Amino acid sequence: MDGNVALQRWILTQALGTGGSHALGAGAIAAPACTSRWLSLDGMLLRIYADAEVRPGAAWQHLQPVQDIAGASSGQAAAFHYVVETDLAPAHAQQLTDWYAQEHLPGLAAVPGTVRARRYLCVDAAMPRSFACYDLTTPDALQSAAWLAVRHTAWSSRVRPLFRNPLRTMFRLAPAAVEPSRTGSPD
Repeated sequence: MDGNVALQRWILTQALGTGGSHALGAGAIAAPACTSRWLSLDGMLLRIYADAEVRPGAAWQHLQPVQDIAGASSGQAAAFHYVVETDLAPAHAQQLTDWYAQEHLPGLAAVPGTVRARRYLCVDAAMPRSFACYDLTTPDALQSAAWLAVRHTAWSSRVRPLFRNPLRTMFRLAPAAVEPSRTGSPD
């Protein structure tokens, strides 16, 4: 690997069947990676984040970091990962950016149980475009009075109806035995 190549954030999301284990193709990642692996609570969706150089043709989406805020529970282990994926009409993109930057992400980061709050934009043409990711100590944080207060502000009530195709998924740490099926070219 060229020493001047910066590692970038990538995401792989794969539906898991009920037919057993899956193996990650070693050829998908070209450089050493820092990864985190999350399994949806229903066990049907695996999501892997990697700070890596990914080989061309691999089924990964490139994410551009927009915001990264340490949470009220920073330093604690995050056993859960909550993701809100959405698209928005380009005419409303600045409204969404301002809302996340000024109110929503900082507000949810301040909720006890939130370890880290991050926002990404998908660089690829793929949809959804916006990813808001919350590392949590417990999924119960979403039902706390503090979390619900941030979700139910006047500004939130104006922005949320602008979402297109929102998808909200709660993940838990994935066991090492659960991996996506082969992606990328073999070594």
